Amino acid sequence: MKPVTQVSGRAYPWGAKNIDTDVIIPAHWLKTVTRDGLGKGAFETVRAEPDNIFDDPRYAGAPVLIAGDNFGCGSSREHAAWALADMGIAAVIAPSFSDIFSGNAFKNGIVTVVLPQEAVDRLVEVAKTDSVSVDLETMTVTTPFQDRFPFELDPFRRQCLMEGLDEVGLTLARDAAISGYEADLARTRPFMAGERFHAAA
Repeated sequence: MKPVTQVSGRAYPWGAKNIDTDVIIPAHWLKTVTRDGLGKGAFETVRAEPDNIFDDPRYAGAPVLIAGDNFGCGSSREHAAWALADMGIAAVIAPSFSDIFSGNAFKNGIVTVVLPQEAVDRLVEVAKTDSVSVDLETMTVTTPFQDRFPFELDPFRRQCLMEGLDEVGLTLARDAAISGYEADLARTRPFMAGERFHAAA
């Protein structure tokens, strides 16, 4: 997972409420065995409409999505986060998120920013013409017009995002402690250490 300290650029000024994971990535895309290419299926039903926001060249490659209340509700499919990441979205701003989606987004390096509806409404307007910046160091969302919206994020999630640590990375970061524990276990309680330690002895 890549470290994330700041996400800046154009943003999709969508603001739609109650967007479930089936809208984010329809079920027939779930047959894939890889995360690559899921961005093509992201918001497929929305993209079927003419002049939709996701195919508007003004927002091509935008790293931020501004959404409405209850974003990511519905099924628990992690593919929703994979699809967003594959289309280049690194931060989603909304008044609220589904807990499961928020967890999946975090595990895939996507920042979920909760702001009041008034702030989201303002950002939707700004994003139609200008960029938006999400800063994890200052914990603020800012615009070129001096808008400054503070947000909160679980300290553990913030640290993991800024250091680029997913669950595997967190485990590998403790490799020395784990190896030390296993060596101590083999020495003091060999009956619990497993066959590989007995063989080594």
